[in-house]
Parts: sequence; structure tokens; C-alpha cells
Amino acid sequence: MARRPEQEEVVRKRRLGVIVVDPLPVVRAGLAMLIDDRPDMEVLAEAGDADHGLDAIQRVRRSRVVVLVGLGLAGEHDAFWLIRTLRQQFPAHAVLGCGANADASLVSRALFVGADGFVDKNIDPVEFLQSLRKAADREMVLAGPAPSAVGSIAEGLERRRSLDVKLTEREREVLSVAAEGLTAREIAGRLGVRERTVTTHLARIYGKLGVGSRLAAIRLAAQSGLVTVGTITE
Repeated sequence: MARRPEQEEVVRKRRLGVIVVDPLPVVRAGLAMLIDDRPDMEVLAEAGDADHGLDAIQRVRRSRVVVLVGLGLAGEHDAFWLIRTLRQQFPAHAVLGCGANADASLVSRALFVGADGFVDKNIDPVEFLQSLRKAADREMVLAGPAPSAVGSIAEGLERRRSLDVKLTEREREVLSVAAEGLTAREIAGRLGVRERTVTTHLARIYGKLGVGSRLAAIRLAAQSGLVTVGTITE
């Protein structure tokens, strides 16, 4: 016997809704085909950058949602900005970082800012789909990293927690901008403060981290996943 329209709507809403945010169109298309082929899940939206992804997520009216965030999202609003924003605005949604052979520090950073787990694009499709289901059920997911990398991910989380305790929010902001390779004057312009204020912050950062230069401070922060390194200017 055929289902009535209202029954079809109930079945549809019971499916696991997935939102794919990844900078690569081919990756988004491939993931959408894989997910939509399953009767218990469907792709609700796709986006190629964090801002469009956030807009799409805000329009979704579904309680059981997993957001796949490609760690390759770059720019001021990168993958980590999106993960942090989603955790703040949509705490009920599951958020999974996604990448191919991602560095352990990037995975640690994604977990620290709020991701519920990480899935590697190189894993078997069946395991990939099962990871989405586990995340939707609020299980912690680490699918794909080699066993040796799991230890590095955990160490990265501990280093990140240590830096967060040592540094103020403003000092973390200064260090993050410094990692883009900007001079003290350029950092001051970006943050809307005086150049002397920036150099004071940097001096305090060096003291708290026990290092003697900007390069050493940024290297330490990058190892913890606190910053993404650009071209460093001493």
C-alpha cells in the first residue's frame, strides 16, 4: 500500500541529514552521491566555503544533522572558524572534520575547537557512512588516522589546552595573525591597536612560552594546532 504524503514527510525527517562544506566541487559531488544513495540519509545542502556553509545550515530545519567540514577550507573564515561557530550556534548538530591524510595537528585543532570527530577521505565508503551514523548518535569518531597518529592527535590536544591556559585571548589573537607572516605594524593595523601594543603582547607571549623569538613561538603554536603557519617575518 502506498504511503500518504504525510507519511512520506515523516520518513524523510527521520533520515540523517548531512551538510557538506568542502572547497573542492568534485569532492562535494562525490560525497553527495555516496550519501544520497543510502535510504537512511540524505544531503540537505552543499557549500564551497565557510560563509555559504553557515548560511545553508541556518536554513535547515532538521533535528538530526551531521555537518561535514573539509579541513581544506581556507581564508579568514576557515574550517576551524566554521567548526567553532557551529559548536556555538548549533550545539545539537554533530560536526565532523574531513580531509585526506590530514596532519595530526590539524585534526587536534579541529577537535579542540569543537568537532565531534574526524573522518579521512581515504577510508572505505562503508566505514565512512558508518562514521556519519556514529557521529549523529553522539559518538566520538576518529576514522582513518593510523594508530600511531592517534597518539599525536591526543598530544596536540594537550599542548593546545596548555597554550590556552598560558595565553590570554588577545595574545592568542596576536599570535594567530603573526603566523600569517605580518609585521608588528601590519598586525597592529589588522587588530586596530598601536604597534607598541603588539610588540608588548609578543614579548609577553615569548616569556610565557619560554622562547626567544617569534619564529619559535609560532612553531610551538603550530605544533599544537593553535595557528596555521604562513610566511613568518621575524
